[in-house]
This record gives sequence, structure tokens and C-alpha cells, in this order.
Amino acid sequence: MRPLRNNPPLRPFLRILPALLLAALCLAGCKTSRRAAGPVSEDSGFLSAKVQLTVPSNNAVLTVNGTLKLQRGERLQLSFLMPILRTEVARVEVTPDEALLVDRMGKRYVRVTRDELKDLLPRKATFARLEKLLYDAAGQETAVLSAHDLGFRSLDKAKLTLSGFSDKPLNLTPTRLSAKYEQVELYELLEMLMSL
Repeated sequence: MRPLRNNPPLRPFLRILPALLLAALCLAGCKTSRRAAGPVSEDSGFLSAKVQLTVPSNNAVLTVNGTLKLQRGERLQLSFLMPILRTEVARVEVTPDEALLVDRMGKRYVRVTRDELKDLLPRKATFARLEKLLYDAAGQETAVLSAHDLGFRSLDKAKLTLSGFSDKPLNLTPTRLSAKYEQVELYELLEMLMSL
């Protein structure tokens, strides 16, 4: 089996992985501008949206689409999909106490607690703040969350675009992984991502 990072068909996706990790760790620190759109009620306890992650890379722009699902006070899932095939390539799951990053292509995952992330997250990053940010964004037709607002100069132009908001009830179960997945430490995944 060829190493994951030397697999030519996967290289464009691998360049996006650092931004996926950024989305996982730092979404709560982003800012949006406000503009009223369709009614989305926090009272339902649910929120969903379409997601587009855009990352400039080597004179090109890489984009991956996906979905966002939120169950208030419990869980947020970001699912990123392979173009055309619509197969999940990565998932980010955040709860008030921990974060899970799943690399579906490499069959690896990282599970970290909030305490383990405290040095990587903005000081005010809490699950409640993340929910507020997303519900504020849902008041717009399209919301753009930028890495620049967090001071990440290496991903200065990376952005997450949210659209198609809905507050309809949804089924949001915790992510379960089979024995095929290998758990790695956060620093191992960060080293791998930064060396791409």
C-alpha cells in the first residue's frame, strides 16, 4: 500500500486537511457580518446548513463541500464530501467537552478533550459561543467565516461559507468508528498535516 501523502489522486484533498483541522479547532472564534434573511429559530434546538471550505494553495484554490448539523447543547458535526462521488472524506465532531477529527481516507482519528485543546483555541472558545456564532450566521442567506479573524496567517485566505440554513429537527447520533480506524495523537496529526 502506498503512503497516503504520496498518493497523487489524494493530494488535492490532503492540501485541504490543515484547513479542515482549523475548522475543527477554531470555528468558535470566527466572526460574521449580520444581515437578516429567512427565519431560523433557536427554539427548535437544531440547525443544519451546507458548507463550503475554500483554501488557496500553490496558485490554485481548493474547495471541498459538506454539511453542518447542530443539536443545541449537545453536538456539532461537520461532514466534508468528495466531489462528484459525495463520499465522506473527513468528519469533525464537537461536543461541549471534546472534539473528534476523522480522516476517512487514511482511516485515522484524533479525539481530544477541551483541556487538551486549550493552547490551540482562542480563550473565549466554548461550545455555547460556537452555537451563538452559528445561529447568528443563520440569520443570513450566506455567511462567510474567515481564518483571518483568528490570526492564522498561514491560512489567511481560508474561509468557510455556510448557506441553506434550516432549523428542522434532525437525527444526530455520535460518530462510531470501527476497529479499522487508528487513533493517533493530536501532535502526530498536526505534524503530518503541516508537512504536506
